[in-house]
Amino acid sequence: MTKADPVVAESDAVAGIVDAVIRSRRAVRAFRPTPVPRAVVVDILSVARCAPSNSNSQPWRVHVLEGDPKRRLSEALMQAHERNELPPSPHFPADLPAECTSRQADFGARYYAALGIDRKDLSARYRQSGRNLCFFDAPVGLLFTIDSRLTRHSWADYGMFLQTIMIAARARGLDTCPQVLFVRYEPVISQFLGLPSGQALVCGMSLGYAEVEAEVNDLGMPREAVEDFAVFWG
Repeated sequence: MTKADPVVAESDAVAGIVDAVIRSRRAVRAFRPTPVPRAVVVDILSVARCAPSNSNSQPWRVHVLEGDPKRRLSEALMQAHERNELPPSPHFPADLPAECTSRQADFGARYYAALGIDRKDLSARYRQSGRNLCFFDAPVGLLFTIDSRLTRHSWADYGMFLQTIMIAARARGLDTCPQVLFVRYEPVISQFLGLPSGQALVCGMSLGYAEVEAEVNDLGMPREAVEDFAVFWG
């Protein structure tokens, strides 16, 4: 009988844990009010700072909001949302590739169905989008900024940083929702946070414990098969 390689066995065990954490991550849009200890947030960011970046440039800046500051910012953002005076901030180009368009449409159908909102009801959809600005009632709100002089390569670094935050949070039993809608309200956020000139808003993120009974937290979003997006050479 061949003795199992302990190194391989340990690697398989670790891979199983990491894979389970990654697969369990989802965008959560309904949170419990349970507080998240400050030390846990610090631990998550301490792990995330190990994310790779071009020449170790580490282009991220994080603003963590809790309690009264989060409430006051959310109120200011909701007021701006209700006035609807700021120009739209397009999330995608006008000529979004067809395959991306179909996936976006599928998400919208699942999302609004879970909320009981008719997709043709633009007013209800607009009101729901405002829930982003309250961080979906999560106890912690995160806002991410970057030096606006940096190029798309640093923005790629930022994506890896954000993903690392979400995985580190999930490993601790927490859930997240990355949110690009905050970018539309960058003038309000910049003034509230006192951001220096040249700091651009990347996105926001809700952090907390998921409301497990909420249907909107279980959209079951599909993912493309590997053979549909990967080409192997050699």
